[in-house]
Order: sequence, then structure tokens, then C-alpha cells
Amino acid sequence: MEMIKEFAMLSLLPFAIAFAVTAAAGPVFIPWLRKLKFGQEIREEGPKWHQKKSGTPTMGGIMFIAGIGIAVIVSTVFAAVKGNFDAKAAKGIIIFAVSLLFGIVGFIDDYIKVVKKRNLGLTAVQKFALQLFFAVIYVIALYFIGGIDLNMKIPFVNHLVYVPIWIYIPFVLFVVVGVVNAVNLTDGLDGLAAGVTFVVGLFFAVVSFIPFNVMGDTIFAAALVGGMLGFFIFNHHPAKVFMGDTGSLFLGAAVALMGIDLGIPVFLIIVGFVYFFETLSVIMQTAYFKYTRHKYGEGRRIFKMTPIHHHFEMCGWNEWKIVGVFTGVTAVLCAAAYALII
Repeated sequence: MEMIKEFAMLSLLPFAIAFAVTAAAGPVFIPWLRKLKFGQEIREEGPKWHQKKSGTPTMGGIMFIAGIGIAVIVSTVFAAVKGNFDAKAAKGIIIFAVSLLFGIVGFIDDYIKVVKKRNLGLTAVQKFALQLFFAVIYVIALYFIGGIDLNMKIPFVNHLVYVPIWIYIPFVLFVVVGVVNAVNLTDGLDGLAAGVTFVVGLFFAVVSFIPFNVMGDTIFAAALVGGMLGFFIFNHHPAKVFMGDTGSLFLGAAVALMGIDLGIPVFLIIVGFVYFFETLSVIMQTAYFKYTRHKYGEGRRIFKMTPIHHHFEMCGWNEWKIVGVFTGVTAVLCAAAYALII
């Protein structure tokens, strides 16, 4: 009971601030985006019924990024005033700062799309190069602050596994860039990325407190949960605003960095299964299409459309059902991952 009370006291403030700021920003920020004509153009290769979403304001990720940032800073300062500040308490600010860099990459991409009217935004090479650059910056920062822990917790292994530095660094880079792009792919339906990440944030809020006791991660994760809940008010179907790459790249970095910081990046496969299955569906579809085109002279498909959420749409599922099922699956897998960790 005492632990529950302590967890509530630590997480309630960042959650409440992030939720309040994000929710309050919506009625002001969304009309402003609409006035600037920062509307999302819908790509023609997507489901035809998505065309009616064309013009919906994007870059809404700025709302929850602001809410999370304010919540993390205020909560960390509050912890310092209460005498609870230490190196672990500062980690929330570090995670936010690095995630913000990825959010800036997304902002540049969104800006090119909506202002320069180039629907594809940054090229794949440009986006990958920027993401890899900031991932390298993160690893360098970890090295200089002594934050590199070469001992990782692996599912179904009862002891920590030592990872040599020459494996650890490329692995971390792969995790960061991979998760960032996986979350980006998941952001294809109203409320999907926000709903799934809400649950993932809850998982990290709990696991960072028990068993890891890393205050900064708990503060950041609680703020993330509040930000997602506040944003979902405007992003659920039919969405009044999209988070854009500004939001999805920020969220991808946030999820990856929390997993790395707690020494459980491998658990992201379980916790973020929806993210990875979205990515895997695209890889499978592309590979199979190229293989069958080479072998049979015509490309064939495994799924009706990818990422996988579009496949379920083509099967007749509405957006609410897909978001509900994907979020529910995430909740079950997060509970399973937590049981494996403790």
C-alpha cells in the first residue's frame, strides 16, 4: 500500500500537467493550424475513404510535446525542492530532450509537406540520416554521463546478460531508429498511435518505479500517458487533428529511449508488438511482391494493404474496432512483459 501511495504521488503531478496542457491547447492550437492551412494531404495509394480526411490539421504532436515537456520540467523541479533530486531524477529531462530532437526531424518533414506542398516530405535518405545522427548523439551523451549499462535483461533469462560495447552501440542505434520508424508507420489511423502509446507509457511508468526505481523515467512516462490521453480527445475518430511526423517521431524516440535507459530494449519487441507488426507487414508485403514479380512476372500480395491496420480496414473493420483491438493486444502484452521482468 505504501508503494502504491508513493507511486501515485510521483506520477500524478506529471500526468495531470501533461494532460491539462495538451487538452487546453487543443481548442486554441487546432483552429490556428486550420487558419494557417496546415492540413494533411492524403496519399492516393491509401484506402479511398481516407480521402475525406484530406485537409485535417497536422503537426498536432506539438500539443503533447509541449505538455510533456512542461510536465517533466515542473515535476523534476518539484522533486528537487522536496529533496528527492538525484541523477536518476534528471533522466526524464534527458529522455525528453533527445526525443525532442527526433520531433524536430518530424516537424521539418511535416513543414515540407504542408508548406512546401511536397507530400512525401523529407526523402527517406534524409530522414534516416537525421535519425541516425541524433541516435549517435544520444549514445555519445550516454558515454560522457556514464549512462551506458552493458548489462541487459532478456526475456526468459533469469540473470542479466552482458553485452560487449562493440555490439551494444550498433544495437542501440538500431533500436532507436527502428522503433522511431515503427511508431511512425503505426500512426495511420485516428487515435491508433496515441492509444497504443498510452498503454506503453503506462507500462514504463510502472516498471520504471517497480522494480527499477528510476524516478526520472517514471516522471517522463507518467507525463507521456497524460499527454496521450489529452491528445486522444482530439485525435480519436473522426480526428480533429493529426499528430504528424512531429508527434510520431517524438513518441518513437521516447519509447525506445525508455527501454534502453532501463536496460530492457529487447522487451520492446513484446511491449511494442503492434509497432513491430506494422513494420513487419510492410517488409513482408514488399519482399513477397518483388519475389513473385520476379518469379511469376506479376507482383502478388500477402495482405490487402499495408501497414497491417489498412489490411483490417479492407476486411471491413472500422477505425474504432482496429484501435480498440490493437490497444487491447498491447495491454495484454505489456502485462505479460511486466510479469517476465519482475
